[in-house]
Amino acid sequence: MKINIGELLTKRAYLTPDREGLVCEKVRRTYKELNEKANRLANSMKNLGVGYGDRVALLALNEPEYYDMYFGLGKIGAILVPVNYRLAGPEIQFIISDCSAKVFVFGKEYKEIVDSIRNEIPSTDLIAISDEPIGWAKSYEGLLNGASAEEPEIMGGDDDTLTILYTSGTTGRPKGAELTNKYYFWTSINLSSTLGVDIGTTSLVALPLFHIGALASPPWIVHTGGKAVLLRTLDPQRFLELLSEEKVSGFGSVPALLDILKWVPNFEKYDWSSVRTILVYAAPVPVTLIKEYAAVGIKVRQLYGLTEGNTATVLDPENALSKVGSCGKAFFHAEIRVVDEEGKDVEPEVKGEVLLRAPNIMKGYWNRPQDTAATIKDGWLYTGDIGKMDEEGFLYILDRKKDMIISGGENIYPAEIEDYLLHHPKIADVGVIGYAHEKWGEAVKAVVVVKPGETLTEKELIEWCQGKIGRFKIPKSVVFTDTIPRTPTGKILKRVLREQFN
Repeated sequence: MKINIGELLTKRAYLTPDREGLVCEKVRRTYKELNEKANRLANSMKNLGVGYGDRVALLALNEPEYYDMYFGLGKIGAILVPVNYRLAGPEIQFIISDCSAKVFVFGKEYKEIVDSIRNEIPSTDLIAISDEPIGWAKSYEGLLNGASAEEPEIMGGDDDTLTILYTSGTTGRPKGAELTNKYYFWTSINLSSTLGVDIGTTSLVALPLFHIGALASPPWIVHTGGKAVLLRTLDPQRFLELLSEEKVSGFGSVPALLDILKWVPNFEKYDWSSVRTILVYAAPVPVTLIKEYAAVGIKVRQLYGLTEGNTATVLDPENALSKVGSCGKAFFHAEIRVVDEEGKDVEPEVKGEVLLRAPNIMKGYWNRPQDTAATIKDGWLYTGDIGKMDEEGFLYILDRKKDMIISGGENIYPAEIEDYLLHHPKIADVGVIGYAHEKWGEAVKAVVVVKPGETLTEKELIEWCQGKIGRFKIPKSVVFTDTIPRTPTGKILKRVLREQFN
């Protein structure tokens, strides 16, 4: 029996058709209604010529349409490519072109940015999720209303790619991680078997669904028959209101979100009584946050993972304070190793690269066999993170081998920013590093060498970046220097930069 994630919704609708499965603002849908919408999406895509292995891109907020496409495309073996809505036009264009998306679906909020690139992308069909007609795009609702709600023929499953998620690349270009039906199925199994009843049945999905921290949840919620409460955009006050209105039992978060929530007026008066646990990932959780939430009876569980393998380790609440700085032990169906440069296991408390082996690691990077071979070796995923393990098997992440910056839960690679900044006519050389930021955890700092005879200010450079790269990638700090320290082979000495400018 093949595992097809789209078929999970078919089965859930058969078992509990009248149970509520999705809430998003005024939209409330039972599993029967969710399945019918997914079937209409699947059949409408087939009418457009989309079939097994074809890519369909989606640029949208956390909309109910994500469910339609996630499960509907899964049923017919097509591939969903969620696009980060914080990206600039050229970055979106690269992703659509790199995956050769046959269809591009977008929310009404992104009409202008899609219009600016639509003549430069390969998609044969542009589809708008919009109440108002857009002359150069088809209507999403119109397509679904004209399609059958009958079950389509199930295509694909198991190791077939279900989604492609683009991660920032160390060489200046993002790479598409191919995540399979089995990847999402085993993520569901890992969450249920490791966290048990702690995770509850009603999940608030506030992080953007283009992020694996959110996108991993719909299959698990459908698999367990729970309810997803989607927050279209991050509204901290509305977030807190939904906790009691929908009796939310758990949610995924990044540390920055937990901190933002505390600044809502009368934060202490909101009802958290239904919340059993919070899974926090993408950055280390400050001990002060853990203590503040523990004081009101909320369990904050640090989770470590990455797009390429999202359930690696998790810290149990009982050790949240005694193992401060740790991201816990391996999930039930996962193995963790820490190795030296030769791939040999190191002793406890010795630093090395963190390796992950689990049934839910990516298939590989889309059309990048060399990058795939360098990342997955003998079934082990080389994470690029430097860590250590203590005598009891608790993992600690100490550094990022690839110099990644994590800002507000978003992964940012310096090489990508450096590539863009070097296009500035006044810049001779540049190095990008992260620095501690009170609000976002980390932010981007550009260390710039200006060409002889030229002048450049911090304000000018930041303004120049607007519209060229995603706003979260734009440097918040710019400093100027005479030279960028490099190795004899030309690699930037990031450690030296950090010592000099942080």
